[in-house]
Amino acid sequence: MKKVEITPKKLGGTICIPPSKSVSHRAVMCAALSQGTSVITNILLSDDITATCRAMETLGAEIKYEENEGKRFTLTITGVSRPDTEGKTIDCIESGSTLRFIIPLLALKARDSRVIGRGRLVERPMQPYYDIFEEQDITYQKETEGQELPLCFTGTLKPGTYRLNGSISSQFITGLLFALPLLDGDSVIEITTPLESRPYIDITLDIMEKFGIAVVNEDYHLFRVAGNQRYAARDYRVEGDFSQGAFWLVGGILGEKTDCEDLQSDSSQGDKAIVKIIQSMGGSVAQTETGYVTKPGSTHGAVVDVSQCPDLVPVLTVLAALSVGTTEIVGAARLRFKESDRLAAMNEVLTTLGAKVTEHPEGMTIEGVKYFTGGVVDSHNDHRIAMAAAIASFACQDKLTITGAESVRKSYPDFWEDFKKMGGVIHEFDLGE
Repeated sequence: MKKVEITPKKLGGTICIPPSKSVSHRAVMCAALSQGTSVITNILLSDDITATCRAMETLGAEIKYEENEGKRFTLTITGVSRPDTEGKTIDCIESGSTLRFIIPLLALKARDSRVIGRGRLVERPMQPYYDIFEEQDITYQKETEGQELPLCFTGTLKPGTYRLNGSISSQFITGLLFALPLLDGDSVIEITTPLESRPYIDITLDIMEKFGIAVVNEDYHLFRVAGNQRYAARDYRVEGDFSQGAFWLVGGILGEKTDCEDLQSDSSQGDKAIVKIIQSMGGSVAQTETGYVTKPGSTHGAVVDVSQCPDLVPVLTVLAALSVGTTEIVGAARLRFKESDRLAAMNEVLTTLGAKVTEHPEGMTIEGVKYFTGGVVDSHNDHRIAMAAAIASFACQDKLTITGAESVRKSYPDFWEDFKKMGGVIHEFDLGE
């Protein structure tokens, strides 16, 4: 375990935002399912993306790794159009995307197939897949009482109609979308209630289309997937990540002018909403040729519905706590089942720093304060909590210590290096295991 001690300072400058984790997962999986060889550029090998690469290698894809400038990688992926699933064990580490994307692929022809993981991943809900298993006579066993993982299953996914509640994680829908085109018949995914996190489905459909897969989207209520399709290899560059850029965009409001490069204005990423949210709170955000720039200034409270962009919540709560008036965060119930209970974790962080927070089952009410105090906060082994706390240090009066600082490896392993490049003063301490 590692902790960092931050000397409060307002940071600013120019930063190249890391590649999108959501896009990277999907591009790697589509390339690995393709006939032929794809070259995927601008990949950051965070723990989660490494988990997906290793999973697809286990299923038969070949991946060559070439490191480029700035610790970005080029992956040359020779796909396997029919994954070798029988008897395979996939270690998803702590990646929810890897877990929920890989299970339907394993179920194309599962025989004693297993998925394992660690940390909070073993507690992440899996009921939508259990319901499908039971409907299709796929036998499954949770090997540890009280935990979802390890999970072992045997059976074959069949074409047909799949009914899913729209309030579940979009990862379940994406997982099915990846697998259903490979079946020998047509399928329909029916969403029975309004779909949350639509932008993640947009990313999935966009990348699948680029790799040759056709899905008919009927207003996010029905997804019609023809069977007997084949993924087609292609070259693909991963764009910058708005969910990571959000930390620095908010940092530019709380600190000094910050120019965030490699953020595409036409991106389908739902976390692009950070731009409009900051603007709705009175913050200064402007588009540039390469991304967006934010400038310091006062912001005010607002009502923010995060049902389509839940990953923004940790850093949004920091901005809200330093804004004039009251902010209501709504539509955030699913955050209780992430790497941590993010509502409870940010309540704890902000309260420790002197903020005024009321936690609700599906959100938070935050009264703005002029500054934070400082102190010791815990990341709860959650990368987004650690990074949000780091941005909060801009407004602290005393030093801020963050425990579990190594959690950033999950999505943004160079975060602390970038923090220092932007002018941050930190001391890192290795606390051992």
